[in-house]
Amino acid sequence: MAAYQTFRHLVEKIIYYIAAAGMIFVIPLMLLTTGDVVGRSFLDKPIAGTFELSEYMLAVIILLSAAYTQQVKGHVAVDFLTARFSPKVQRYLQVLTTGLSLAIVSIVVWQGIVLGLEEKAVTDQLRIPKAPFKMLVGICGALLWLQLFFDLVDAVKARKGEASWTR
Repeated sequence: MAAYQTFRHLVEKIIYYIAAAGMIFVIPLMLLTTGDVVGRSFLDKPIAGTFELSEYMLAVIILLSAAYTQQVKGHVAVDFLTARFSPKVQRYLQVLTTGLSLAIVSIVVWQGIVLGLEEKAVTDQLRIPKAPFKMLVGICGALLWLQLFFDLVDAVKARKGEASWTR
């Protein structure tokens, strides 16, 4: 179990630093969008390629932070129905939904890598290769998968009474 805890700690630290790296793109995205709006509105000179750059920077921000958001339980959860169930049923549902999430994210990882390896196209205006961004889907999806796996282990332990329900 010590090896699992060491591995988990390492992966969660990697997830944290990758999310922090993704946040580096927030300010350039904001400045680019603001500059484009000002240039378009007041000077009648938009910044060429703003749409493509904004699209990719936003994708990078989202992809690099998805696993961290799962780690800190920051994804939107609607529990107005499940909150009425007993804690035991809630734990079973947690195991079920986390398992289903793992299956879906597995497909995303697989397809992200496959499509990333096959991709040869570039963007229309700035000629940015699309392949690295598709590969990023697979790589960041794998980190999300690992975090979901850790959550599944926690949920199963909680169901068996081996650990507390909350972290």
